This record gives sequence, structure tokens and C-alpha cells, in this order.
Amino acid sequence: MKKNLHGFLAGLLLSLGLAVGAHAAEDGIAWDKAPVRTNDMASLQNGAKLFVNYCLNCHSAAFMRFNRLRDIGLTEQQIKDNLLFTTDKVGETMKAAIDPRQAKEWFGANPPDLTLVARSRAGHGGTGADYLYTYLRTYYRDDTKATGWNNLAFPSVGMPHVLWELQGERKPVFEEVESHGHTTHVFKGWEQVTPGTMTPLQYDQAVGDLVNFMTWMAEPAQNTRVRVGVWVLLFLMVFTFIAWRLNAAFWKDVK
Repeated sequence: MKKNLHGFLAGLLLSLGLAVGAHAAEDGIAWDKAPVRTNDMASLQNGAKLFVNYCLNCHSAAFMRFNRLRDIGLTEQQIKDNLLFTTDKVGETMKAAIDPRQAKEWFGANPPDLTLVARSRAGHGGTGADYLYTYLRTYYRDDTKATGWNNLAFPSVGMPHVLWELQGERKPVFEEVESHGHTTHVFKGWEQVTPGTMTPLQYDQAVGDLVNFMTWMAEPAQNTRVRVGVWVLLFLMVFTFIAWRLNAAFWKDVK
């Protein structure tokens, strides 16, 4: 009974922590618009590669199977040769490489599953994709934090900047502004401290591809659903016109 109670309390505290984190993220800087193109196969394939190489080390995508990546134009052999780092079976789900017990010991809790994060993180600032696109592009060095990193979209974030080698190190530039007798700091831009392996434009494009894949992963059937929906609406329009003309023909001699 005590074990169940402790588990319930731990789950409640974790839920409250996630809720506070979401609120903090939404109260940060304005979210940039993500370049979501879930019908762009090249973008989705590059995003899948980035996800497996940089995200799947700690985060799982337990509701997505590797063989589902055939829907974005990859063959089963390509999946086996390039993306199967955490399992040997192409039909397995995307499980994190890290041991859950080690993750809990290192981070205090297991890193959350990312299958649906592109849908779950939507808020008044924009879509979940907009949040992820902004979040992954607003990391900066902060020696006061345990990980050495902080984030403008999610202040005091517990996750380190896993893409820092691609982006390099940057620091935010703030301007002091007087407002109603108080001094506030307004974000003005970035200063590059050390270069990354990518240019800023290349990094933004890579993050766009990663977010694009995560958006597709959150609802792989979205494009099919939209396509079927368009055909259904067209059919209903044609059928409505035919029914209207039949009704006029049946009743034309009735007075």
C-alpha cells in the first residue's frame, strides 16, 4: 500500500513538474514558425537520421516502429543499415539506448517519450512544432546550471544542448529598457562565441528537418487523412449537385 502511495505521489509530482515546465516555456520568448512540410520526403529522411543519432540516445519513441519509416521513402535495408542502433529488428519500436535505471539515477527521472511531443506541446504561442523549433535553436551556455546550458524558450531546462557541436556556442544579447519605472531586459539577438560544424542557416534547416520528422511521427497518417478528406468532400459536393438536379426533375410536373 505504501509503495503504491509513494508511486502515486511521485507521478503527481512529475506531472506537476511537467506542467510548470510547459508554463515556463510558454512564458518565455515568442515562438518562431516551424517550416513543417510533412510531404517532403528528403526533409523527413534527414529528420529521421538526426532523431536517431541525437534524440534516441536518451528519449524513446515507443509508439513508432522502425519499419514505419518506409512511409517516408526509406527501404527496409536502408533502415537496417543506417538507423537501427538500439535494436536488431526492424519491426521493433524506437526505444532509447540509455538504461532506464541509469537515466533515473543521472537525471532524477526517465527522459520523456517523444512520439507525441510535437502535438502535446502546443500552446498560446503556437503549435507544438513551433515550440520545438524555437526550443532547439535557443540554447546558450550558462555555467550556473548543472548541465552548463540554459534555454530562452524553456528557462532552467534540465536537458543539455545535444546539438551544440552542430550549432556551436552562442550567448544571448539583451537590451535594458525602462518601462513604467522598472528596468527590464529585452532579448535582441545572438552573439556567436564558437562556431559549429554547420552555419546558422544550415543548423536552422537541420532543426527544421528534425521538427518536421517529429511532427510526422506524432501522426503518420495525417497526410492520408487529409487526402481522403478532400476526396470525400469533393464526392459530397458532386453528389449534392446530382441530388439537387434529380429532385428538380422528379418534382417539375408537380404543382
